[in-house]
Amino acid sequence: MTDVTDINRSDDNSGGKSKLNPSGEAGAVPRLSEMAGVDSGLFTSTDEPELEFDEGGLELSSAKEVELWDNSADEVYDGSEAELDEQLDRGIEEDGDESHNYTVHLPTLPWEFELAKEGEGGAFRGGAITPDGLIDEDFEAELGTPPDEEEQSEFGDVEKYGIVEVAGDDLYGRKVIVFSACKLPSNKSFDHQRLLQYIKHTLDKYVEQDYVLVYFHFGLNSRNKPKLSWLLQAYREFDRKYKKNLKTLYLVHPTNFIKILWNIFRPFISVKFGKKLMYVNYLVELKNHLPFDQLTVPQPVLEFDAKKAAASKLQYPYETGRDGPKKTQQFGVTLQFIKTNSGQAMPLVVEQTIAYMKENKADEVEGIFRRCATLTTLQEVQKKYDNGEVVNFADYGDVHVPAATLKKFLRELQEPLMTYDLFEPITRLHLHDIPKQLTEVQRMLQDELPEDNYNILKTIVQFLVDISVKADVNKMSPANIATVFGPNLAWSKGQAKLSTVEPVIRFTQLLIEHFDDVFLR
Repeated sequence: MTDVTDINRSDDNSGGKSKLNPSGEAGAVPRLSEMAGVDSGLFTSTDEPELEFDEGGLELSSAKEVELWDNSADEVYDGSEAELDEQLDRGIEEDGDESHNYTVHLPTLPWEFELAKEGEGGAFRGGAITPDGLIDEDFEAELGTPPDEEEQSEFGDVEKYGIVEVAGDDLYGRKVIVFSACKLPSNKSFDHQRLLQYIKHTLDKYVEQDYVLVYFHFGLNSRNKPKLSWLLQAYREFDRKYKKNLKTLYLVHPTNFIKILWNIFRPFISVKFGKKLMYVNYLVELKNHLPFDQLTVPQPVLEFDAKKAAASKLQYPYETGRDGPKKTQQFGVTLQFIKTNSGQAMPLVVEQTIAYMKENKADEVEGIFRRCATLTTLQEVQKKYDNGEVVNFADYGDVHVPAATLKKFLRELQEPLMTYDLFEPITRLHLHDIPKQLTEVQRMLQDELPEDNYNILKTIVQFLVDISVKADVNKMSPANIATVFGPNLAWSKGQAKLSTVEPVIRFTQLLIEHFDDVFLR
């Protein structure tokens, strides 16, 4: 597995207050904002990462934190689970005071950050012209999809809460799985065994490739938290299949309560898991690693984060007054911006990455587009492109670098290559049989996708076809390619949902398997 970066475990300036390191001893807790420019190795431990779902509520009061911490610092709690649950609940309930002094650690951000995104969706495409020249009004949007066309989910009773979501890829091409504690329903009626089955069912689709977990801790309280026995069961059931490709767990808005749980579970959890764990104090820190507009962030979490920033007298939503992009910039801008300033419709990144991969037989490299390049390398390549410098991929000696660079470029476009307007039609394609899907995709590409977008998409998909032809060598079938590449082509204006990821993957697979049938111009 390819390295990304290692955690710099230097002490932070938190007024002398130490934090618990992953091994359970006092020390500095790494923050995302401290990770720029550090050595490789963070995500490449060959040892099994240990999966943990922490529980807790808001910060414990100082008195209760000292009381619980002193009682459990040197030994595992040996009382009954009921007694421990009751003790922890008291700690949660007493923690209603929001006047804590939070440790402020905000990176210098060279970009304008906006947390309040407009609602999901984009305009729904209606009145499409059919191949017969008729206007096809979509009354299903108003009347609802007939029951026989809806796909029945095996875990519909759990899925409806939105506790677990898939939010596309992170900035390094790895699937992002989001777990939101605030969405857990009452523990008096909710079946946590079903939740565990659903989590495993969701992860089963992605564990064969690199992936990351984002855990939003805020909102977990005595009314919705699972039992400690469930947490231990979950840890034991997530075997090597789930652990080997887990690259990091972002624990957002951690509390002192997490320290107590960590100490309780320490005898059962490998200390090496600490290399995978990152504490995130502010949502803004995720911007360095995740496409925030695709991330599923619950509204209560957004509001809590804003409250933390206000209490610390930080400007929210962290605006920095950044000037406009450079004329040479390639990443994070629109295709029109690139065309206007470079004089060519085909972005240099797309042209050069594909050319290098063709020349160096990337179609014979196992796991191409699935494996990641290192963080420092990707940052270096991006900086060169944005500054208008020459990028020579031969200097890196790794064909995964241009592959990861291409995905990163597409993922950071201000509007997806397939455009926002076509996202809704893409997610509804699966309701039709294959012939109808082909007809609809032909019409979308022919009549609705802008010409520049069409030519870029055709160039990319043609290369993906070439990769899939040698699947017996590179292990990248059309389905495998679509899984790792599809989310970089289409996403919604709002935050991603698990239910929309699969249709995008199927769409991408259809483009690869039926290239000659859908690309007609």
